[in-house]
Amino acid sequence: MSIIEEVVAKLDDWKGKDISIQHLSGGLTNTNYKVTVDGTPFFIRVPGEGTELLAIDRNNEHHSARVAAQVGIGPKVLHHLPEYDVMVLEFLNGKTMSKDSLNESGMPTRMAQSIKRLHAGERLILDFNMFRLTEYYLSLCKERNIKIPDGYFERMKIVDEIERAMSVKPLATVPCNNDLLAENYIDDGNQLWLIDYEYSGNNDPTFELGNTCQEMQFNDEQIAEVCSAYFGEASADKIARMKLNMIMSDVGWGLWAAIQANISTIEFDFWGWAIERWGRAEQKMDSAEFSVWMKDVRV
Repeated sequence: MSIIEEVVAKLDDWKGKDISIQHLSGGLTNTNYKVTVDGTPFFIRVPGEGTELLAIDRNNEHHSARVAAQVGIGPKVLHHLPEYDVMVLEFLNGKTMSKDSLNESGMPTRMAQSIKRLHAGERLILDFNMFRLTEYYLSLCKERNIKIPDGYFERMKIVDEIERAMSVKPLATVPCNNDLLAENYIDDGNQLWLIDYEYSGNNDPTFELGNTCQEMQFNDEQIAEVCSAYFGEASADKIARMKLNMIMSDVGWGLWAAIQANISTIEFDFWGWAIERWGRAEQKMDSAEFSVWMKDVRV
């Protein structure tokens, strides 16, 4: 019996009902399913192999998913099976977004509005800090002899400088998703829902904003739109924080991709993604704008 079949069999209120299980495409860490019970659809995600190495805390994820549901920005958590690290979630009827669809006119504002609703929720169990996660991923790669793109260790001095610059005038942390890829937005026609809280934690809001801008490859105008919709204005210091966090997004998740290339059984070019993300980070570190962001973030 597969894990998804075991999970379905465990749910007493589903016993004796007409059940169909459909594997859903997508997912870079886990396997996703749509389970229909007497005509009602539910969403179940089964964790992938080795995901505990990626610093995912399933208890924190469960709590965060409930917080997101409480503020009306995430699906309801209907069942929790901690022995399988599985949640049964309300199935959201809407369009799973893509990078292209989120680059359409007006979308940066809608994204910021949904993010702001999440950030107004109650505090989460854990904090999230991409600088600390980067250190952990680097140590894991060194310990397990995992191949990473050239130049990582040499450029950690620049990462340290970014952290020092951003700590001069820190922002209060808020409950964040921290992993808003395009596919973690669902559009039901009324609002953008935010899903997948594996990396959730209290964090600087400009990491959330910069990270999702990086995922969408937004241009400067779109980045300013996100900033204005969230903060009320696109001030130089907030833009600088977002830009520096865009670098950290690629630094940290680039290492994540290198680790996944080593441990994941999912068919995806994780190594190519690691190279792409690290290349973007290096390009920004070497850009003429980098020194401006480092100055503006201190003001």
